[in-house]
Amino acid sequence: MNAAPSFNAADAIARRRSVRRFLDTSVADADVEAILNLAARAPSGTNIQPWHVHVVTGNAKTRLSNAVTAAAREGKRCDEYAYMPETLKDIHLARRRKVGLDLYGLYGIDQGDRAARKEAMLRNFAFFGAPVGLFFTMDRYLLAGSWLDSGMFMQNVMIAAQSIGLASCPQQAWCEYGSIVHRVLGIPEEQILLSGMALGYEDCSANENRLRTERVPAAEFTTYHRN
Repeated sequence: MNAAPSFNAADAIARRRSVRRFLDTSVADADVEAILNLAARAPSGTNIQPWHVHVVTGNAKTRLSNAVTAAAREGKRCDEYAYMPETLKDIHLARRRKVGLDLYGLYGIDQGDRAARKEAMLRNFAFFGAPVGLFFTMDRYLLAGSWLDSGMFMQNVMIAAQSIGLASCPQQAWCEYGSIVHRVLGIPEEQILLSGMALGYEDCSANENRLRTERVPAAEFTTYHRN
């Protein structure tokens, strides 16, 4: 495509979703660079711009996928950080269960079929077939504010990608095998791995890409303070 992103922001935000099957169609380096340059307009505290991005394609992507998939099959989990509390409140647990049931339903997997569910989960580590993997890191000594900054940067990446016809899927699952990602990609230990992301062209024929997750309306999570 080799075009700088130009888009209607509201449309790109509304259309963005996590895609779980991609076409085997290459993405130009120039498009990746254009996306990252635009995403870097994200705000950050005192403009420190804490993010680093590792772009993974070709043989490097294959090596990483093989290494992490093998570790996942053997149960050799090594979390980079704790993403969720051990116990969720009912409201959050219900939302997580619903998206899981909806997704596995589109996969055609019964709720009790643990083997099939594990195989579906392992597709994370093939980037769902996407030709490009992105890994987001920041210097480990930084604090919570920089996590917020990096999250806004990642959101910009997904919106900018959407604007030029590319799809994405943020993948925190890679952080469950953080030390392996560090080793295979040579990411310095001074950088903490925040998330991975699949990037490519959506396979619109895939049943799982019909998933549309629900969102709570603003009226349910917003409090106005006027007096």
